[in-house]
Amino acid sequence: MTGQVCFPPCDVVVVNYNAGVHLAPCVRSALGAGATKVVVVDNRSTDGSLDTIGGMGDVGEVLVYRSEVNRGFAAACNVGTQECESEYILFLNPDCILDPDSLTHMVLALANDNEAGAAGGYLCNSDGSEQPGGRRVFPTPRRAFIRAFGLSGKGKQGRFFSDFLLHREPLPSGPVAVEAISGACFLVKRRALTDVGNWDEGYFLHCEDLDLCMRFRERKWKVLFVPNARVTHAWGVCGRTRPLFVEWHKHRGMIRFYRKFFRTQYPAILWPMVVLGVWIRFVFAGAIAIVAWGKSKVHNR
Repeated sequence: MTGQVCFPPCDVVVVNYNAGVHLAPCVRSALGAGATKVVVVDNRSTDGSLDTIGGMGDVGEVLVYRSEVNRGFAAACNVGTQECESEYILFLNPDCILDPDSLTHMVLALANDNEAGAAGGYLCNSDGSEQPGGRRVFPTPRRAFIRAFGLSGKGKQGRFFSDFLLHREPLPSGPVAVEAISGACFLVKRRALTDVGNWDEGYFLHCEDLDLCMRFRERKWKVLFVPNARVTHAWGVCGRTRPLFVEWHKHRGMIRFYRKFFRTQYPAILWPMVVLGVWIRFVFAGAIAIVAWGKSKVHNR
C-alpha cells in the first residue's frame, strides 16, 4: 500500500545505475511517502535492477526511461524533469529510503517559504547517525585544502579553520537556510529551477549539486535543510564497483566548480596551484579507494 498523496503534490526522479537490490525499496518508499509520480531514469544499467520494479506501476505511477548510454547524473536529472508535472520535484538517489512523512516535511518547508527554492532532508546511516554532506557550506579551495590536510577546527582563528561539512553541528529544531545540500535528496520548486536553469550537464558525477546550490544563491533563492525529514542513505552503492572512475569524475567536477565560481576570486598565479592541489588529492584519494575496494572483494569471497 502507498501512503497518502503528498500535498502540495510532488514528483520524484530517481537516477539509477546498477543500484541492484536498493532500487525497489527506494521507489517503494517514495510511493509510500506520497509521491504523485516516480520517474526512474536508468543510465544503461546491466545488473537487472530495473526488473525489480516491474510490478510497481500497480500501486502507483512509475515511469521508466531507459537511456542507451550513461550520460551522467545531471543529464539524467534533466531527462527526468521533463517527465514531471508537479510544482515540486524531488531528485532522489536509488540508495535512499524516505521515511513516510519526510517528503511532506520537505515540501511544506518549501511551500511555506516564498524565498526558498530547494530543500534537503536529514541524510542518515541505518543506525540513525547523520551523514556528512546533507548540510554544508560551499567547499571553497581554502576550505577543501584545510579539510584535506586535517586542519579543520585547529588554530585560534576558528572560522578560518572551519570545515565545510556541518553534520557535527547541533541539529536545528526546524528548517534552516544552509549554503548547500546533497544531490542524494534534493527537492526543488519548479519555478525556482526554471529561474536558475537545469542541472549542469558538464558534470558527469559529483559537484553538480554544489553547482546548482550556488546558482540558487546567485539568484537569491534560499536552500533549506529540513531536520525532521529523515532519509536513510546507503551511500555510494552505484559507484562501489568503479572507485577510481568515481574519484576521477569527483575531482574533475571540483575543477569545473572552482573554475565557474571561484577562479576570479583568486590571483591568476594561484589558479594553477589550486588545479594541481585537486589532482594531487585525486592521486591519494584514488589510491585509498582502490585499496578499500580490493579489501572488500577479498572480504566478500
